[in-house]
Amino acid sequence: MRPVGDLASEDEYLDIPSISRQRAGTYECTAVNDIATDVQTVEITVNYAPSVSEGRDVGVTLGQRGVLECEADAVPEADFEWYRDDRRIFNGFDGMEIEDAGQLSKLTFFNVSEADYGNYTCIAINKLGSSNTSFVLYGEYIIPCVNSNIFHLTVCLLTLHPRS
Repeated sequence: MRPVGDLASEDEYLDIPSISRQRAGTYECTAVNDIATDVQTVEITVNYAPSVSEGRDVGVTLGQRGVLECEADAVPEADFEWYRDDRRIFNGFDGMEIEDAGQLSKLTFFNVSEADYGNYTCIAINKLGSSNTSFVLYGEYIIPCVNSNIFHLTVCLLTLHPRS
């Protein structure tokens, strides 16, 4: 077998000790004798439990669109579940949409209300395990600030986080 990184073998077997996801990929085996050379390739897939990226809290103004994004690295690909506190959210629930595309799941709020502000959890699951991350959807409000110049209006952004 042809060397792959630090892996090589002079016989018909290639031993890969302590296999990890970094060892996934295409391996090539070359057989040579006095008559011919034959080359075969083998694709190695390494399955592993999901790991999710840390959740980013999102501030959204009332009535606006808000999106929470959950990204998971897993083989086989992860399935996603979303929760508000301990209650599971299903697609189309209370004006929310869940869209899964490969390693990414998005929870979209089309018209954010006060009731939407709070804590959310995304769980990525495959047959080898699960991983989760949490988000806070919080309110941002635009209010005018006091300015001594009567001809200019200064806009301030007030951010309110829900109580834990």
